[in-house]
Amino acid sequence: MQHADTDALRSYHDATKHSPSSVRTDGHTLDWEIQPVPYKIYESLDAIALPRDWTPAAMPALDAIGGVGGATDAIVALDLPTLARVLHLTAGIVRKAVSPDGHERYFRAAACTGALYHVDLYVICGALPGLDAGVYHFSVHDFALRRLRTGDQRGHVVAASGTEPAIAHAPVVLAAASTYWRNAWKYQARAYRHCFWDSGTLLANLLAVTAAVDLPTRVVLGFVDQTIDVLLGLDTDREAPLALVALGANGGDISARAVPALPIEPLSLPTVALSTREVDYPAIRAAHAASALAAPDEVRAMRNGATPVPALPAPTGETIPLRPSTTVPGETIDAVIRRRGSSRQFAQSGITFEELSTMLVRATGSIPMNMTRRSTLRISYAIPVRQRRAELNFES
Repeated sequence: MQHADTDALRSYHDATKHSPSSVRTDGHTLDWEIQPVPYKIYESLDAIALPRDWTPAAMPALDAIGGVGGATDAIVALDLPTLARVLHLTAGIVRKAVSPDGHERYFRAAACTGALYHVDLYVICGALPGLDAGVYHFSVHDFALRRLRTGDQRGHVVAASGTEPAIAHAPVVLAAASTYWRNAWKYQARAYRHCFWDSGTLLANLLAVTAAVDLPTRVVLGFVDQTIDVLLGLDTDREAPLALVALGANGGDISARAVPALPIEPLSLPTVALSTREVDYPAIRAAHAASALAAPDEVRAMRNGATPVPALPAPTGETIPLRPSTTVPGETIDAVIRRRGSSRQFAQSGITFEELSTMLVRATGSIPMNMTRRSTLRISYAIPVRQRRAELNFES
């Protein structure tokens, strides 16, 4: 990114960060009359029902999260039941609650700020067993796909990704995109921050769910935004793509396939209004525009090291070795996601250092993505009588 872009994002960050004063003086209140619908619903597209008879994974949840065990020699074939499992456990509805007044509330597989669920998933695929090639929207409300485009459109995604190898070999590419208003109704201009927080919880689920069945997966954060906007039919005043995910590795190398010379035809597919009116927050669009990539060369430059990696200071203070458990509970990732869903129940008791160590080791391993990640994690925790501070380093 150019320096001006960095300055624009820093300005957005400074303008939308919380402080004790900003929290006390913010006069924003929730207007329940315009609370947005938590789904993107197309008015006239036919539903393609997704199957619910997939085979659950057998791998324990902590092994799936930590990538323990390694992949098998066989590459899992992607078919419609396998895709349905991934979509359900990444962003599907796993629980319904009914309030005393009869109001129904649906909880998703992944947590989201305010339980507003503003991130949608799209499927861009070649022909799969049980599904024709095309571009589809995952309709959460009725667990179905709706076809936005016919034919194999993956060549456009390969070009937009700067010929990312994982995208070029994937039979399926998932795209995550936010509809700002579904989160901005409550969080105002801060919603753009939540785009990445909330898509991150989706991607965390997805990576664990695919790891549990040895399905190759790679998160791709660099791409030409405009190409994905047009391909998915996004309203760029109100929506933005956040991430691509290469799913599977046996789709053939389509990098050499010529992208059609003609531009992608715009889509005009009306959707159900989210609210009777919406409040616009231009700062969201400005922040997204400042970070958007405009050409494949920019994408390749980012992937090949143009993104700076900050130098981290050497750790100071006492370093305490982790003591992760050598055994893990047998509950599978499928069962854990179904049980927990997007809501959390927190215990009122402390955890052991072994439990803390296990969580850190399983949660901070390498992530299959096209970004350099290096971080230092500093933890403060309390034990009886005195406070201790541990500094732990992880590099990937």
